[in-house]
Amino acid sequence: MLVLNGLWQAVDICSVKRAVCLLYLKHAQVVVKDGGSFYTFGFEDWRDFSRNTSNDHDIIRTISYNLKIPRIILLLLYDKLPPWEVKFTRKNIYKRDNNICQYCGKKFQPEDLNLDHILPSSRGGKDSWENVVCSCVPCNLRKANRTLKQAGMNLIRLPRKPAWRAFVKDSFTGVREESWKDFLDVAYWNIELEEDEE
Repeated sequence: MLVLNGLWQAVDICSVKRAVCLLYLKHAQVVVKDGGSFYTFGFEDWRDFSRNTSNDHDIIRTISYNLKIPRIILLLLYDKLPPWEVKFTRKNIYKRDNNICQYCGKKFQPEDLNLDHILPSSRGGKDSWENVVCSCVPCNLRKANRTLKQAGMNLIRLPRKPAWRAFVKDSFTGVREESWKDFLDVAYWNIELEEDEE
């Protein structure tokens, strides 16, 4: 499900289960586009609206009623944007480095990669965007607990903290949900641009 904040801006994607919970707790409404207009539905209204749905793969069946799976929800209690910062996680480091070992330049599956501290932790190296890179197992073993100079190795590119806008664009890439198009186009074109640091 596409999640909109109170200002109708795309802020996240959530599971069907989460969307239905938010709808039931009256923290969100379903958004539906009909013609050129958008309509919102609370839980009871959405349940009534769902009675006319015949498409089986589009329905959640309960004992007492059927509920059409919403595609877009609007948060009623949240009118802010998420922080414009990418979290420092293993997954995001792999994404930044495109699953490419930053020493040999070969691409790997995530399960075949390690994280390597350019300046080893034992020598004062920090857990930071600028000091951690993807590395394959052979390169990681070769470098071991040494500096780049000591190991006689080079990086294919210097690591840096990624721009939030690139991560957001990638998160929505490949989404084929037509009903999201209005909000994703607006989200993409309204993201504040950052200057590249030299």
